[in-house]
Amino acid sequence: MAHLKSLRKHLVDLLTKGEAHASFEDAVKDVPAEARGKVPEGAAHSLWELLEHVRIAQWDILKFSVDAKHKSPKFPKGYWPKTPAPPNAKAWDKSVKDFLADRDALCKLIEKKGTDLFAKISHGEGQTILREVLLAADHNSYTVGEIVLTRRLLGVWK
Repeated sequence: MAHLKSLRKHLVDLLTKGEAHASFEDAVKDVPAEARGKVPEGAAHSLWELLEHVRIAQWDILKFSVDAKHKSPKFPKGYWPKTPAPPNAKAWDKSVKDFLADRDALCKLIEKKGTDLFAKISHGEGQTILREVLLAADHNSYTVGEIVLTRRLLGVWK
């Protein structure tokens, strides 16, 4: 039982802390509004595109994990915003807030004693909650790295 409690804590830390790299919060903090929609030379995406991509992917992983009726967006187009720039001034903050709310929901799912991390998800194809959490953490980490690199290319990283 202590091992399972320890695993749950490690998974939550993996999702929420930077430890070996910048955290999500660090990566999206104090991004100037004028930089959010720019695609720097040598990069594939804007900061807005990366933020929305990581939000949508994590949301999809969460919803798949808990809702048998959830329909994932069409891949790959459904995992990206329609434009490189946010549609309005409030969109960036809303996307950050939504990402954090979904990450918090994933953490609550992990911490819930009734959650069997190893059981196959009944509506899946062999996936487990553990696999989905690791997938979210891996994808989030990768995309946070892309956000940091894009900020460096734009000259807006501390």
